[in-house]
Amino acid sequence: MVDPLRWWRRRGLRARLVLTSAAVLALALVALAWLFGYTVRRSTIGTLDASARRSAGDVVTLINANRLPDPILTTGGASTIQVLDRTGRILAASPGGDRLVPLLDGRDLASARRDGRARFLDGRAYGLPEPLRVVALPAQNGQTVIAAASYEQVRDNLETVVRTLVIGTPILLVLLGAAGWLVIGGALRPITELRRGAEEITGTARSRRLPVPEAHDEVHDLAATLNDMLGRLEQAETRQRALVSDTAHELRSPLASIRTQLEVALDHPDRQHWPETATGVLADTLRLARLADDLLVLARLDERDTRPAVREPVDLDALIRTAGERHPAPRVPVDVRGRAPVTVRGDAAGLTRMLDNLIDNATRHAATGVRVRLARAGSWAEVSVIDDGPGIPEADRERVFARFTRLDEGRSRDEGGAGLGLAIVRETARAHGGDAFLTDAAPGLRATVRLPLH
Repeated sequence: MVDPLRWWRRRGLRARLVLTSAAVLALALVALAWLFGYTVRRSTIGTLDASARRSAGDVVTLINANRLPDPILTTGGASTIQVLDRTGRILAASPGGDRLVPLLDGRDLASARRDGRARFLDGRAYGLPEPLRVVALPAQNGQTVIAAASYEQVRDNLETVVRTLVIGTPILLVLLGAAGWLVIGGALRPITELRRGAEEITGTARSRRLPVPEAHDEVHDLAATLNDMLGRLEQAETRQRALVSDTAHELRSPLASIRTQLEVALDHPDRQHWPETATGVLADTLRLARLADDLLVLARLDERDTRPAVREPVDLDALIRTAGERHPAPRVPVDVRGRAPVTVRGDAAGLTRMLDNLIDNATRHAATGVRVRLARAGSWAEVSVIDDGPGIPEADRERVFARFTRLDEGRSRDEGGAGLGLAIVRETARAHGGDAFLTDAAPGLRATVRLPLH
């Protein structure tokens, strides 16, 4: 046995929409057909009753004027007219009307005189082949005028209307269903194009976008949102490819240096100064370790969508003083001055690494000294690391925050690093809800990190 609910769920969206709309239309059409038939029937019967009542009223006028003819000529819509006295005897009738048996007598006649409403009457009992609508109006001297109108023409008209509705309603439903199938298919066509576009993107090159329909509707918004997502994914993939390429390029130099030193030492072991070789290999190994650590930090920031691992109150003043003390004998002196208390919320380890990168970068380029300052700026805490070195041109101050960016490509990699320090600084600052930027210190360079206060 087929489960109706399961069968319904297995239908396509287009079929379900069409079937649902067809069911609603069918109910609406049936209700409208019934209402139309009921309205037509009431209207035609009302018209027929009015014509019979008008004919009876004309006869009542003649009776009141003592001008009642016999036989009575029918007027209006009445086919048969009878005039009864107070005892129920027929005084006059229309041509062809029964002069012996009244159409209404006894209780029916009294009720019709009292309420004035028309009644159905089977005319075959009175020698008339069709059903009748009968009304009775009182006249003077206790007389009663009975007027009967033939219901046959009205019945034929109603049957014609019913046949038309019975035949036309299913045809109209089929036509509306077909129109709904076409309209819904047209409305769902952009979704089909989105699916085809997604299939093409899956098996083709990058830099593809989904087709956006011209109509500014929900499907248009969906396509635009998906294209934005594809753009972000493409940018992420581009960054990832660039990161892999740059990482491979950075790894080649220390690995080649280690390989060269070891090959030379093995080829000429007698003439090799092994402590010097070990020192060179250790230096390259430390470079690899620093690069791996920096890449791991960036990878963790990317994995957490630039959110810090923990969020706890951090005393920024104590943090910068500790960072300054970790450089006991730098190339140039480091002057650390804070403003207590300045508390932010975030990851103390990540913020410590950020400060270390700023101070290391400043001490490499400073001429005579480095100054580290902490201050409040409204609801922000600002950490500034200032050196009096050559500085960075204004056009390049934003570019140096990119990964693996070094302005002085000719300098020693041992001195300049891999170009990840400032990238880690900005990513860490943004992970804590702030930012990092460079300005001119005249002379030198000012690196500022802005963090929201706790």
